[in-house]
Amino acid sequence: MKQLCLLAALICFGMAAIKFCTARMKPNNRPAPAPAPKKDGVLSPEEAKARIDANPDLILLDVRTQAEYDEGHIPGAVCLPNEMIVAGMPFPFGKDAEILIYCFSGQRSAEAAKKLRDMGFANISHFDGIMDWPYEITTD
Repeated sequence: MKQLCLLAALICFGMAAIKFCTARMKPNNRPAPAPAPKKDGVLSPEEAKARIDANPDLILLDVRTQAEYDEGHIPGAVCLPNEMIVAGMPFPFGKDAEILIYCFSGQRSAEAAKKLRDMGFANISHFDGIMDWPYEITTD
């Protein structure tokens, strides 16, 4: 019985030693995972804020509904609901204007960005949404 207990203790000690050693080992020359490619024209909130601050002529489009816009929006934004963006509509800005689009979570802003690119607007960016916006929001 004494030998059986000694054997069990030795096995437990061996397993603990193996676990400790393998936890401290580096992976076997496994390359680091490549960062996920950034989606075309998608900015982080920090990048979007920097662009807004750097360019007073930037067009900031909120493509949510008027009711959502009225509940709170980024200062300086213009409400143009995604559903209203259609080919042939007149825009008060040129096709070379820098345009930054946002919505609530990113889906409508991505759709609006694609529509505007398809209409020939070249300088389009968007960020995923106001729900992740850590900066000022207004109801004015």
